[in-house]
Amino acid sequence: MERNGLPNRRREKKIGLWFMGVSGFFLLSFFLAPYTLEAGSVVEIEGRANAFDFATLDGWGSNGNQAALPHVHHEGDEDHRHGTYSWTSMNPYAGFIYAFGDLNCHQKHERSWEVNGNQMPVCTRDVGIFAGLFIGGWLFSRRGWNRWTVRDTNLSLLPKSWLEPIYAKNKRTIAWFGIGVLICLPLIFDGFLQLLTSYESTNAKRVLTGLPFGFGIALLMSSMIAAQATEFNHAGQVVLPGNSRFSLAQEEE
Repeated sequence: MERNGLPNRRREKKIGLWFMGVSGFFLLSFFLAPYTLEAGSVVEIEGRANAFDFATLDGWGSNGNQAALPHVHHEGDEDHRHGTYSWTSMNPYAGFIYAFGDLNCHQKHERSWEVNGNQMPVCTRDVGIFAGLFIGGWLFSRRGWNRWTVRDTNLSLLPKSWLEPIYAKNKRTIAWFGIGVLICLPLIFDGFLQLLTSYESTNAKRVLTGLPFGFGIALLMSSMIAAQATEFNHAGQVVLPGNSRFSLAQEEE
């Protein structure tokens, strides 16, 4: 019997491996796709998040190409023109990956790395987030247990020695919420300081702050899918740390 009271955890392992596989595919592709293009095909671009800006050069989804006008990037820099590209004219693999980046990332060149002389499809923050998704999926495949609720399934990844006092004092919600906040704080602070002050982060910091955020998202989403009450005959079957048990209110006739 597993730690949650079920005979096996094949489903939890499969869910974690799916997150690991999908995020790993994209993470690897962010580095590989630029190698499938001629060097210098994608340089100095800048678009918008949650919108297609580089689908075509002058037709549908070409806002980023049309807005490629000379501008001053930083005080003291000379004027320079943003680059243009069209992912519909790329090979199918690179086109798919760059389309994904076009839709989901602002693709600011000063916040992105170059590989093979081409700007990567996403910024360094997203590289960190997908690295975190990959690690989170791997960890859930190894240590995640369905414990009826999303909260308890999510907490199942913590060491048993940590969980026993949390359950003994019934501090599960506080612990769950507090850990979530701690995981998100690095990205929130780094991002909002850039937005609200003159502070400018670095690409290394963007990777490091994106990683715990992606890690937390992977664990949360895996737990949301894995938490299935129907896997148990009743709430009392769920094994919780420290010999705790769920107690459900019963209606009296």
